[in-house]
Amino acid sequence: MQRKLVMIFLTGLIGSLPSTLCAEPVPITCTILPGEESASVLLTNSLSYAASCQANCKFSTAVYDDNPQIICAKPVPAGKQVEMCILKAAGNKLVKLVEATADCKKP
Repeated sequence: MQRKLVMIFLTGLIGSLPSTLCAEPVPITCTILPGEESASVLLTNSLSYAASCQANCKFSTAVYDDNPQIICAKPVPAGKQVEMCILKAAGNKLVKLVEATADCKKP
């Protein structure tokens, strides 16, 4: 009986989680800046509400297995594009963008 109550409670809890906990993918632009020693990360909150957003950009360098990555997060107003952060390369110049992802969710 107690096990059945626990299962009912867990099912109710899981079913009641707000859908706002799910992050929505949003547009991101990761740009290697002149000099190839830093990169700018721009994110657009395409949602209709202010959101907590996270950006992730990964780059390659001329050195084998050296792939600098930047992950940054901050609040972004609805419908706005903001510079999330700037990555400064730690010695090796950035060659190309390898991967870019971004998402936003209600805070």
